[in-house]
Amino acid sequence: MKRKHIQHLYWRAGFGLNNSEISELEKKSKTKIIKNLFKEANSFEPLKIDLSEYDVLLTKKSGKLIREMGKENVKKLAQKSKREVITLNKAWLDRLYEPSSVLREKMTLFWANVFVCKDKNIWNIQKYNNTLRANSLGNFRTFVKAVAHEPSMLNYLNNKQNKKAHPNENFARELMELFTLGVGNYTEQDIKESARAFTGWTFKKRGGFFLDKKNHDNGEKTFFGKKGNWNGDDIIDIILEQQQCARYICSRIYTYFINPKIDSERLEKLTEIFYKDYDIEKLMTHIYSSKWFYEEHNIGVKIKSPIELLVGMYQIVPHTLSNKNQTRYLQTMMGQMLLNPVNVSGWKGGTAWIDANTMMFRLKLPSVLLNNALINLDEKGDIEGTFEQFYKRTKKRKKFLQTTTDWKLFESSYADASNEILKNDLILSKIHPDTEALLKNLTKTSKKDFCIQLMSIPEYQLC
Repeated sequence: MKRKHIQHLYWRAGFGLNNSEISELEKKSKTKIIKNLFKEANSFEPLKIDLSEYDVLLTKKSGKLIREMGKENVKKLAQKSKREVITLNKAWLDRLYEPSSVLREKMTLFWANVFVCKDKNIWNIQKYNNTLRANSLGNFRTFVKAVAHEPSMLNYLNNKQNKKAHPNENFARELMELFTLGVGNYTEQDIKESARAFTGWTFKKRGGFFLDKKNHDNGEKTFFGKKGNWNGDDIIDIILEQQQCARYICSRIYTYFINPKIDSERLEKLTEIFYKDYDIEKLMTHIYSSKWFYEEHNIGVKIKSPIELLVGMYQIVPHTLSNKNQTRYLQTMMGQMLLNPVNVSGWKGGTAWIDANTMMFRLKLPSVLLNNALINLDEKGDIEGTFEQFYKRTKKRKKFLQTTTDWKLFESSYADASNEILKNDLILSKIHPDTEALLKNLTKTSKKDFCIQLMSIPEYQLC
């Protein structure tokens, strides 16, 4: 398998590779490389943080807890538990830096922007994140039903308020518009009827799906022309009967894993494959095994998301921030904070990642993270709380990033490699003539400096 094709595969199925890893894989066939990718993904390791401090909030009834701890202390503990979402954010990023299965983690990141969800309940959102991880390469039908039963999703899309007497259409609408079919592939009546099927779908205070029978509509519903006493699972089954569901999901997969510009003929062939049994692993295996996946027009054409950019740099040069909370600043500045999507539509991706501010930030980031340069971490749009709180934050806007960089891995990996190999490993896209001229005129005092210089050119933003 060609070196460039290996790197392309691992940028789509993961976050890139260093020289030693690519050289080792060059000895293997494409079939074996892909087989090993999926074999590693068979092991599922949940992402968990220590929540034992808050066990009493789940195990004891509120009245008894207040009597034992006092109302104010219970309130403070509950508020503190909500801030643990930040800890989970860091734990997820750490998992991406050093995954037990790079493919499963890349798929989890993808699905998090399809089944978009946000929740301050740390137990529920942790469980939701692991539901994405567990089902990321499984059966899509099982996946959708699992997501529909998740407390975080039911809370996020207001299905707790969806009751027989007053149906709430929010979840039913987004299920079709954003999760399964796409805009314009259903009617308003379909939304109303499906909302009735999801009435009473709620969750217990201490977690877990719960069907509130007294608030569930057991009447006949007509959905996509089919009449019956449908419940939520029935609605999902009927949605998956529509080939448009397979087409919509394949279009999302195409733009994320293959190319931002969709080849309609390729898309239809993928749709046919996926529609047969909705097997995600089978679909992804077909994509990665296809000759056309490695065609030149599919390589180096995707703008890296902020998370892909951060994790990709780490794969080449491992590094840690002295202040671990500053990983959130980096995510905020580039517009992609894990567990905190902008809205139910998720991140648009593609060219939406780049504007005048974010581009300059991204170009300077390698020097900041790998060479302890300075940068202004100015949080955009962070005006929550009172004006006094916002004013205090603005006085601290100039922040210094201090990193500990492990160049040993890089130096051992590229010790015998030429600058040309380093360049080809880091830059998959075509290099603009002006950039090429710049690179030729650079004073290359060391591979370390050249690595930072390569990561600082616009072409490194592509994969």
